[in-house]
Amino acid sequence: MITIHLRADDVSLLLVTDGGLPEVRHWGGDLGALTYDDVAAQLRATAYTAEHNNIQAPLRVGLLPEARFGWVGTPGLVGSRRGRGWTPAWRLEAVTVDGTAVGEGLTSAGPAAVEFRATADDAGLALSLRVELLPEGLVRAQASVTNTADDEYTVDQLTIALPIPNRASEILDFGGRWGQERVPQSFDLTIGTHRREGRRGRTGPDSAYVLSAGEKGFGYDTGEIWGVHTAWSGNHLHLAERVMPGVQVLGGGELLLPGEGLLAAGESYTSPWIYFNHAVGLDGQAGRFHRYLRSLPVHPDSPRPVTLNSWEAVYFNHDAGHLRALVDRAAEVGVERFVLDDGWFGARRHERAGLGDWVVSPDVHPDGLHPLVNQVRGHGMQFGLWFEPEMVNPDSDVARAHPEWILQPEGRLPAEWRFQQVLNLAVDGAYRHVRDQVSAILSEYAVDYVKWDHNRDLIDAGSAVDGGRPGVSAQTRAFYRLLDELRELHPECEFESCSSGGSRIDLEIMQRAERVWVSDNIDPHSRQKMLWWTGQLLPLELMGSHIASGLSHVTARRHTIDFRAATALFGHLGIEWDLTQVSDEEMERLKLWIGVYKQARGLLHTGRLVRVDMGHPDMYLKGVVSPERALFSFAVLDEPMMPELGEIRLPGLEPDSRYRVSLVGFDYELGVMTGRQLSTAGIRLAGRHPDVAMLIDVDRVTA
Repeated sequence: MITIHLRADDVSLLLVTDGGLPEVRHWGGDLGALTYDDVAAQLRATAYTAEHNNIQAPLRVGLLPEARFGWVGTPGLVGSRRGRGWTPAWRLEAVTVDGTAVGEGLTSAGPAAVEFRATADDAGLALSLRVELLPEGLVRAQASVTNTADDEYTVDQLTIALPIPNRASEILDFGGRWGQERVPQSFDLTIGTHRREGRRGRTGPDSAYVLSAGEKGFGYDTGEIWGVHTAWSGNHLHLAERVMPGVQVLGGGELLLPGEGLLAAGESYTSPWIYFNHAVGLDGQAGRFHRYLRSLPVHPDSPRPVTLNSWEAVYFNHDAGHLRALVDRAAEVGVERFVLDDGWFGARRHERAGLGDWVVSPDVHPDGLHPLVNQVRGHGMQFGLWFEPEMVNPDSDVARAHPEWILQPEGRLPAEWRFQQVLNLAVDGAYRHVRDQVSAILSEYAVDYVKWDHNRDLIDAGSAVDGGRPGVSAQTRAFYRLLDELRELHPECEFESCSSGGSRIDLEIMQRAERVWVSDNIDPHSRQKMLWWTGQLLPLELMGSHIASGLSHVTARRHTIDFRAATALFGHLGIEWDLTQVSDEEMERLKLWIGVYKQARGLLHTGRLVRVDMGHPDMYLKGVVSPERALFSFAVLDEPMMPELGEIRLPGLEPDSRYRVSLVGFDYELGVMTGRQLSTAGIRLAGRHPDVAMLIDVDRVTA
């Protein structure tokens, strides 16, 4: 028997195989250093028992669960050769740890990558199963199936799953919609399958995001939780499954449309990476994701520049004088990056035309973008530009020239969505058209930043050049290839993932993007909630968070500039507001808040996120903590019942260090207290009107 014990950051992963596919016999808290005898004893003591009136051998639950060993839940691999080869008898061929072959006995390692290679002669298949324990304590796994026979094999579903203990009895995941992304929902994990499918052709505003199962009543700093995240920007699934008392798993994979997994002889299908996160408390889980994302090569290491995006300031009205005035006003308040949004190209004077024609419009920019870019750079600001490269208006030059490049089933176009369709990037001509036009713009104007948008679901997304067969999986892979190629061609350029707001946020797109747009809804009342839960996966520096005008363009609510700014501060700060219409008083207040952000961003974008359950759905207390300083935000979204809001605990501080506590924007201090006092007794704040946020600055004065 081959046993492999991996350990990293208080997490253990114990893998076992006796010639078949590997089982995970422990995923959770650190088991410490183990001998082979220790492992053998644990395997005996924790083996599934052979139940009466059931398969006589003990149940085996592998990373790709197999029905032939008694698993009656979702199989890891669903596929066949027109009904044959549907239950492969896998035989293990090789096991490596960090590329080195291992054999019988125990192999122990720290963070490491394990690869299992197996074949199934009866089904004509080969399998590579890769499992990694990352330094941050995350587990991720990926499977690749190869057709080794002469006739076709179809993969209908490839799902990777890890077992979780029975004490994980409560589920948390997310729903939502446009303008209200990532709304939490929780319920008991009972017998059956909780299966969340994403069929939008993108991650979606209502994706499960992170599906967690935890001990009953788990909170931000209490209770063990086990989570799964499918890192895929196309159709996908997450599942939590209990097939019988004491046997349950979390899993995920790509959701394949009919025929998308068809493999000719020698072809392979590779699943997305599925990430698994064990932690104590939701903040512990978020911390693992944040540390991982901060370790990636793509992660921005420069201070996140204050950004002004032109959309809600001018929409499609690209009047040269108005834009010049907007640039000047942006520079006046300390903006460091100016982004020109939709409307600069082709016939794009409105949303019904021009998408797909990525050439500067002579109608609105007769001298090209050079005058505007030069003005922006003259103020010392970076220049950014909006694109929607995967989309096309039927009223565009490219759609008229190549209607076959539009994703569509045979014989008809999909229903229009915002007057647009989707270009089939899996078609070489369409791919080169987009790549070359976008790359030419990025080269001519030395663009520092691209806001990459994606404003419709991929419904009826067939390939017209392939008889209308489903094309979402191929489109998703082509999108990744396009973005990878553009990043290679323009390494100086940063990219934002925007998709009708926050509809393309997952760990695969975050291998390629320095920022996301959390939502098209910038109303701070709504954003307090969305920033809170988007932070379950992403650290603050990746979340675009803008100060909008006093009247929200999405909800029509009005808010003070202080509430708008204090909310936007906890992210990558920007402005989406026509500053040419702003009073001198508001300009001065905006300068003040931008100054607060610039002074605090070093902490906000490197520190550890902590959150507190205030026991009220309209009170939000969160903070970012470092050894030397912490900044907390306490937001009240509804009118408090009492003038006193009760004790407000400030967690995450060093217990025996002393801290000076003050309120940002107020000319007094609350005093100097120990971290233990602040996290245990807390402080009290007077009640305020609804829709306010108070910032609490905590500076260490003695260690």
